[in-house]
Amino acid sequence: MPPHRIFTTPFAAVYPLYVQKAERKGRTREEVDEIIRWLTGYDPAGLALQLERQTDFATFFAQAPAIHPHSAMIKGVVCGVRVEDVQDPLMQRIRQLDKLIDELAKGKAMDKILRR
Repeated sequence: MPPHRIFTTPFAAVYPLYVQKAERKGRTREEVDEIIRWLTGYDPAGLALQLERQTDFATFFAQAPAIHPHSAMIKGVVCGVRVEDVQDPLMQRIRQLDKLIDELAKGKAMDKILRR
């Protein structure tokens, strides 16, 4: 079975959609970036470089400096899929990021989104 299409999609192609979703609900690009950096361990320059290079999702997560240890606490349903039940590790990371952005758009406090 071929890999899922999202794995080869450039992260930079989806990033603006994350930002738009957040901004439509009164949140900011900076909050989106904070969530991405929290999950992946990228610093601002590293995230900007990944966006500039048009890195695909598989590479984006493979090169992530440090997946946050509390990422296992990300639970719930996003796009009809229960995040904690996703078997493929890469797809689970992508769904975790989707879930965090959903929580941001729904107005949840950053401390709760970042599992502090």
